[in-house]
Amino acid sequence: MSSKRGLLFVISAPSGTGKTTLVERLVQILPNLRMSRSYTSRAIRAGEREGVDYHFITRQAFEGMVAENAFVEWADVFGNLYGTAAADVESMLAGGQDVVLVIDVQGARQVRQRGTDHTAVFVMPPSFQVLERRLRGRSTEPEAALQRRLETARAEVSSYREYDYVVVNDDLESTVVRLQEIIAAERSRVHRMTRVADAIVRTFFTEAPRP
Repeated sequence: MSSKRGLLFVISAPSGTGKTTLVERLVQILPNLRMSRSYTSRAIRAGEREGVDYHFITRQAFEGMVAENAFVEWADVFGNLYGTAAADVESMLAGGQDVVLVIDVQGARQVRQRGTDHTAVFVMPPSFQVLERRLRGRSTEPEAALQRRLETARAEVSSYREYDYVVVNDDLESTVVRLQEIIAAERSRVHRMTRVADAIVRTFFTEAPRP
């Protein structure tokens, strides 16, 4: 187990912006980066796998975990409950792994309120019109549900000021690169590199063996 604690990243975006796809690409590219799997009370969908897409549990079990304060964040999203287990995140961070949470604005506020050290990134679509086109392109929901998502997006986009970074997902690959750059920058902050840097400094003051 690594002696260096991992870093926590929070990525939020309106539904349909592509945040999950972006993070899945990130964890494929970047070493030592894990995406936390949320718990949800909703039914499993065709093609989804337990423990891969989500941890699927009953609503009663979810509410029991809420009562036990077992989540670092949780939210009711369009009638379904989603949450990130604090124990899962702590286990990965303590093991030296960097962890990214893909959560909505509600969840990000809870992480912030808990005082948990993290870096927050808000991903925006290029415009409302592009977001609506992407959501309609899914063809997975009735019109009323789609309109509800769009109204939620309108409420969320102004929240970008609460985050440390903002990126616009105008192109998948270039957006992934920008997220990589953010993570690389955070990993290189002086207070996080002190142990490594001090070890290098010591080599400058260790007397070299004489020939």
